[in-house]
Amino acid sequence: MDPVVIGVDSSTQSTKAAVVDAATGRLLALGRAAHTVTGQGGARESDPEQWWTALTRAVAAGLAESGARPRAVAGIAVAGQQHGLVVLDAAGRPLRPAMLWNDTRAAPQAAALIGELGGGRAWLERTGSVPVASMTAAKWRWLCEHEPRRAEHTAALRLPHDFLTERLAGTAATDPGDASGTCWYSTATGAYDGGLLDLLGLDASLLPQVAPTGATRVGGLTAAAARALGLPAGVAVAAGTGDNMAAAVGLGLGASGLLDHPVMSLGTSGTVFAATRTRPAAAALAGFAATDRPGTFLPLGCTLNCTLAVDQVAALLGLDRDDAQPGGEAVLLPYLDGERTPDLPGASGLLTGLRHATTPQQLLGAAYEGAVFTLLRALGELPGAAGGGDGPLRLVGGGARGRTWVETVRRLSGRPVVLPRSTELVALGAAALAAGAATGGDPVEIASSWGSGDGDALPPVRRDHAASARIASVLDTGAPALLTPQGHR
Repeated sequence: MDPVVIGVDSSTQSTKAAVVDAATGRLLALGRAAHTVTGQGGARESDPEQWWTALTRAVAAGLAESGARPRAVAGIAVAGQQHGLVVLDAAGRPLRPAMLWNDTRAAPQAAALIGELGGGRAWLERTGSVPVASMTAAKWRWLCEHEPRRAEHTAALRLPHDFLTERLAGTAATDPGDASGTCWYSTATGAYDGGLLDLLGLDASLLPQVAPTGATRVGGLTAAAARALGLPAGVAVAAGTGDNMAAAVGLGLGASGLLDHPVMSLGTSGTVFAATRTRPAAAALAGFAATDRPGTFLPLGCTLNCTLAVDQVAALLGLDRDDAQPGGEAVLLPYLDGERTPDLPGASGLLTGLRHATTPQQLLGAAYEGAVFTLLRALGELPGAAGGGDGPLRLVGGGARGRTWVETVRRLSGRPVVLPRSTELVALGAAALAAGAATGGDPVEIASSWGSGDGDALPPVRRDHAASARIASVLDTGAPALLTPQGHR
């Protein structure tokens, strides 16, 4: 059998393990295992040990379904949810559940950090991002203030994908892409920022080494990991990366002709991003580094409320998710979990513009419009042609398979839309990183040769300027009403 590689997508809700033909990129099988997320109010936590258990189960399921022999596996890489705070003891065991990216409790700490460095511009110049509740630095400050004994006993600090990579290879390693989401890594220098570590009271010895790219081979499967996975010891382990960076690799972004090519991802959260040579410095964006090569960046806007929030509105109305119509005069901003972009961590949903003639279908349509408009506004902040142009917009994630999501994006953007045929782009991107670690090849070029970003193109439709203007008016003039009494800007 030809060599295969395994790309792991460890997300908020589940782990997927893609078993991929290393030569052609053909997805042979996809193993799955669920995670549990706990927490009320702004808290969102998971036990990192369940991520490891889920990884072993997903890999076993994928290998069994694919029929691939364990000895055919040439490499493995993990792409994980970004920003999560994992604190470990001296034995490498979690001291507490991980604080996830969508945990909003650290909003006050994020605001304090901005002030302590002299404002958002100072953070943009050093890290490319302004701290918000999502960022790992704010979470670490929250832990130091609320659980000081655990902070004092922390022997190692990891991101979710770092934690899993270390379990695989026995090496404490990360990559520039995921590291750039911490707010203690400088995209200007390509290294941890000593001044920011001092500001955070964080010793650099607690952090993993930063590999040059996510495809860097950081070791081979340890004997213990090999036993847990049913694979031979020594299989190449890549540094891996964050989920957004892996999706960009899977799409081939950064390959010839695909710089500044914007992507909108519709999942539990929504994101817009593009690969660019321009180092981003916009307050509305996370100015990430890309994982594939030095000098490439991945400016990204992220919203907390996307498909899950709209599905909740559909459930409240007793409607099927596609039983929707354009919102008419109604505006519904579905900020049910607070919001990251715009920075309203204490927000709740806002509904206005009701008339006697407003239908439930229009209310659901208004929820779609509110979620899509928020993403399109973030898209406009991307540098160059990615944000301000009228070129194709690649649409990925679970929402990209939903008729109403696709049509709402087309109507509010007025741009052509490309729907990639590959649906597991994070896992495929991780597989390309694994192939790069095994062969020394460029993972973006590998993914491009696989054609995982190819898809069907839909032409532009007339842009609904009236709907966009209506939503913008409510968002710009009504934003304070979105805040709960405990909220923070």
